[in-house]
Amino acid sequence: MKKTSNILTGICLGFVMVFLACGAPVEQSSSTQGSNAAPEGDGLRGQAAVIDDESDQDILKVALGSKDHSTLVAAAQAAEMEHVLSNAGPLTVFAPTNAAFDALPAGTVEDLLKPENKATLANIITYHAAPGSYNADNIKGVMGIGQATGDKVKVEVKDGQTTVNGAKVLGTVKASNGYVHVIDQVLLPPED
Repeated sequence: MKKTSNILTGICLGFVMVFLACGAPVEQSSSTQGSNAAPEGDGLRGQAAVIDDESDQDILKVALGSKDHSTLVAAAQAAEMEHVLSNAGPLTVFAPTNAAFDALPAGTVEDLLKPENKATLANIITYHAAPGSYNADNIKGVMGIGQATGDKVKVEVKDGQTTVNGAKVLGTVKASNGYVHVIDQVLLPPED
């Protein structure tokens, strides 16, 4: 009987480990919540949910801390891509402001945030990210940057103003895992 009990305990622990590894939500007791757990209800999971007030901020934390990028954060969360923005990188993200999303045709953002449009939204977000670390000077010196979708964005400098596919680069923020270039338009990937 003891051997059967140990086997059942091992199987149960195995299921719990698999369940946890797959990113399923787990309730935490008050003793396990704290400095390294995300506040309840913020929608973050995995590496994106780690709270670290001592290290430099990753790209996701930079966006979370910006009142001008709440729509981008909501889109990354709806597409379940926040972990990508918090991984080790290096990564360069062209981050549209809330005003850039507001400039899209009425209802576009609301439609993209629907669960059935998750793949389309993920493709749009991925089109805003480039593998590699390109600071403000690096992007000025190239004709195009290969995005994570496999497409390229066109970079131009006219009268001292850098644009990416026509979107103005308003500023650049260094993150622990790359760079965030704030832009004034949403970049739409080329249609197949």
